[in-house]
Amino acid sequence: MDADPIPTFAGASPNDLDALWMPFTANRSFKQAPRMLGRAEGMFYWTPDGREVLDATSGLWCVNAGHGRPEIADAIARTARTLDYAPPFQMGHPLMFQAASRLAEVTPPGLDRIFFTNSGSESADTALKIALAYHRARGEAGRIRLIGRERGYHGINFGGLSVGGIGANRRGFGPLLGNVDHLPHTHDPSRNGFSRGLPAHGAEGADALEHLVALHGADTIAAVIVEPMAGSAGVLPPPVGYLKRLRELCDRHGILLIFDEVITGFGRVGAAFAAERWGVVPDLLTMAKGLTNAAVPMGAVAASETIYRTVVENAPPGIELFHGYTYSGHPLACAAAIATLDIHRDENLAARARASERAWEDAVHSLRDRPNVIDIRNVGLVAGIELRPRDGKPTERAARIMQRCFDDGLLIRTTADIIALSPPLVIETAHIDRIVSTLGDAITAEAA
Repeated sequence: MDADPIPTFAGASPNDLDALWMPFTANRSFKQAPRMLGRAEGMFYWTPDGREVLDATSGLWCVNAGHGRPEIADAIARTARTLDYAPPFQMGHPLMFQAASRLAEVTPPGLDRIFFTNSGSESADTALKIALAYHRARGEAGRIRLIGRERGYHGINFGGLSVGGIGANRRGFGPLLGNVDHLPHTHDPSRNGFSRGLPAHGAEGADALEHLVALHGADTIAAVIVEPMAGSAGVLPPPVGYLKRLRELCDRHGILLIFDEVITGFGRVGAAFAAERWGVVPDLLTMAKGLTNAAVPMGAVAASETIYRTVVENAPPGIELFHGYTYSGHPLACAAAIATLDIHRDENLAARARASERAWEDAVHSLRDRPNVIDIRNVGLVAGIELRPRDGKPTERAARIMQRCFDDGLLIRTTADIIALSPPLVIETAHIDRIVSTLGDAITAEAA
């Protein structure tokens, strides 16, 4: 089948790129040497000039089922011809309810009330607001404090940014929200360096919540929000027992536990959600990215029936939760979500990912002896390879390795001097071998 022509930027004037202010991008350097992607299918991208690039990042942690799935594209096209948009405020459409019901079938037991958003950032803010509304509805309006974690990432809206713990994301925007505090991060390379799977040490780090309770009072704390595995900070898996301990402490003090599963959801860690894989069910769970295989922007929050009923049944007649988005449950997004859930069910992608874990783990850890590799960590189909920064030039080594890989036909992601890998779940042995070989060569080339 012939592919559609790919737009080319050959001979383009600078103004062809200048109009766009790119997100999370070094705009000045990018526009001097742009890295363009023009087409995608399966495990691969192609540049506008036709060069093949193996995707070792699932786009941006999100194309879990592989690129260019015709089932999803067809569902979107059919829906666009039938119902391009329907307002979600005081109105509905069948796909909205169908998508919620289908999603509730795969979320952890008890988390079967679905609120649709359009991104992980919106999901985080929505979960935080639901937590506050829940306590207010049950007569504990004094629970207004939100607890995040160092090195956590919960998107870039003000709520998620405030509970997030990545300094570079926060520093340029002032004090952010008040009534926020943070747990320490879980990463301890001195005890857990080069861990395979969940690190053995560090479950006691969850006890820091007791210190925050002693400092602020449990009756002021509404929720704790954590990523089961911190992804954007450089792949920081939770120590064995950490999430269970955090669940116990939240229960003891009447605090809601929120899992941000925007990255870990939809098969990434070898189960539908990390909550399932590691046997800890939160009160609220956020998701996005893999929900539609990234074909249409969409996010969601799964809440317990208790939270839903507490908010709804204690409200006066009329609107119970004054929150929502113009595009909540958009018809095209719902169609994409249903088609994506069909693929995950029919191809059992979570089990497929789990079956590839050992080969993936062995392959990425084979890079241990490459120059300047100071740690490797993995869980599910995710890996973080930490590099020794260049003296006085932090991030440069990883950035140059990313460029070398792209030039050699491999897409990776970097955060500071950490290489983050998260390939589509349809990966095969030959893809793993190519990723590790290309990446290993690039690491060695940047040894100086």
